[in-house]
Amino acid sequence: MANATDLMEAGPTPRRERVFAAINKASGWLDALGLSWLVPILKIAAGDSPREQLGELKRVLLIPLMGIAAFLVLWGVLAPQVQTSLGAVPGPAQVWEQTVNLWQDHVRERQKAAEFYERQDRRNAKFEAEGKTDKIKWRSYTGKPTYIDQIGTSLITVGLGFLIATLVAVPLGIASGLSRAFNGAINPLIQIFKPVSPLAWLPIVTMIVSAAYVNPTEWLPKSLLISAITVTLCSMWPTLINTALGVASVDKDLMNVSRVLQLPTRKTITRIVLPSSLPLIFTGLRLSLGVGWMVLIAAEMLAQNPGLGKFVWDEFQNGSSQSLARIMVAVLTIGIIGFALDRLMFALQRAFTFSATR
Repeated sequence: MANATDLMEAGPTPRRERVFAAINKASGWLDALGLSWLVPILKIAAGDSPREQLGELKRVLLIPLMGIAAFLVLWGVLAPQVQTSLGAVPGPAQVWEQTVNLWQDHVRERQKAAEFYERQDRRNAKFEAEGKTDKIKWRSYTGKPTYIDQIGTSLITVGLGFLIATLVAVPLGIASGLSRAFNGAINPLIQIFKPVSPLAWLPIVTMIVSAAYVNPTEWLPKSLLISAITVTLCSMWPTLINTALGVASVDKDLMNVSRVLQLPTRKTITRIVLPSSLPLIFTGLRLSLGVGWMVLIAAEMLAQNPGLGKFVWDEFQNGSSQSLARIMVAVLTIGIIGFALDRLMFALQRAFTFSATR
């Protein structure tokens, strides 16, 4: 019979194994979200070897932080030595200062909007109490969009363009992968239109939307639709190509089984084709989203549509001493949002596919 000491030593083992199993299971999600550095910290807290996990923490956190720190130091040293028409290139401190200023501008604008609606509510309540309901009016606040508002506009626009691109590209990619004849017909069009710049698409899209979308709604202004369609036309190709490749590479034995079972085309696609090709489809979606985000900034800048691209252009045209620092804030914002969007798509890929690395 085991003594009490043996039982005490054996007791925590299953619990520890469960903890490590949970950490290992979560590591994939943390990696997808760009938080892989949390894994070694959690393992150290769970009682794993500190030396081994500190080495892993150095690889995934310390070395990247050192790279960022070295970049910031070089930026801070070299930036003041470059003189432009707007003055010296701002360093990290000046860019951070403008980041804070842009946030404070947003807070002040939101406070003005809240005060506007509060005054409107009081005035309308007074008219209602006096029985003058005919004088009650509800107006929307028309203050200038802040930097945060423009970020939101750009995200909505790229989301709409990406959604349209997905709805068009995935069915075309499935048809192209299943049918050699259809693939042969559509492939020349893909090769012709895939390299076209958004700057070439934008005038055509602007004229067509202006002619066809005569009565724009409040929730979908014409400028937003123009930018979204431009994003669609430039970003749909990676999804289409990867979807076609994924469908064409489905195991032939699985396709033969569907023929033997005489499955309808719809069931063949939903039960066999899509599950097998989802990893490549998501790879195409990630590429398309990245392309769409880059295209959007150029489209907004050229067409002067609301968003981050217009913010950059307005600051460039403004030419004040703060403009260059604000443009750099926008550049860093664009990069960080692009990284976050890619991590989001990678997390969705892990959630809906059996393999995130196919």
